Amino acid sequence: MCISNFNGLLQNNVTSFDNRAFLYADALFDTLVYKNNSLVFFEAHYFRLLASMRQLRMDIPNFFTQEYWQQEIIKTIEANTLTNARVRTTVFRDALGLYTPSKHEISILIQVSGLKKAVKETYSLGLYKDQLLNTNTLDNLKTTNRMHNVLAAIYAKENGFDNCMLINHKKQVAETINANIFFVVGHEVRTPPLSSGCINGVVRQEIIDFLKKSKDYQIKEVEITSFELQNADEVFLTNSVVGIQPVTQYKRKTYVTHISDFLVQNICKKQKKHITQKN
Repeated sequence: MCISNFNGLLQNNVTSFDNRAFLYADALFDTLVYKNNSLVFFEAHYFRLLASMRQLRMDIPNFFTQEYWQQEIIKTIEANTLTNARVRTTVFRDALGLYTPSKHEISILIQVSGLKKAVKETYSLGLYKDQLLNTNTLDNLKTTNRMHNVLAAIYAKENGFDNCMLINHKKQVAETINANIFFVVGHEVRTPPLSSGCINGVVRQEIIDFLKKSKDYQIKEVEITSFELQNADEVFLTNSVVGIQPVTQYKRKTYVTHISDFLVQNICKKQKKHITQKN
């Protein structure tokens, strides 16, 4: 049985059926990777989580610093005797009440699991359009209300896809089940803007920042329809666990992986530089 960290205490079972995360999805989560003795892009994850808690009007305790969160994550990883790990932190409003909470204090749950090789050499993409995403700012947050993603994942499994695109009520591509999406046409790299309803991904932002400085490629945050995949030279997905996952097929269209390979090399260099500076 895996050992979890609940408010700084290591324990085997933290299930409570009266918490607001379970009842109302009144919670956020963050997923990051621990490898090579470092938490990858940790600072970016911390500030995104902090900003999300503020947006949901949660009370952020004074002790919840970068140092505290890092210390508790490492403690949990060591308790589970892991070398590399996938780390999920869930923050929920720890209060009674119905829709109106009695207070805004939080509890913090840290869970870790072994990190497996996630990037696949062949990767197929489908289109899920039974349920449409909204485009308000709540959709940019990693709340625990992920029913769209669950249903899309079931659809992908039933139809033999590795992943599926999610579209918003404007019929524009927003993201995929578990990742942000990028399209490449020539030397132009395009990704849906946050106004499309996509998650404000940490690796997404790293890619955007990197390409803004590139002399070889141009990055654009633009509205995209699924029809544009037929004209794209390349498509790739990004999230904090996988990093960069090239897409090789959508319907009858096959894609090259040149820019995604280039980005993988450079993002890896940035990660190694970050680790070296930390150590």
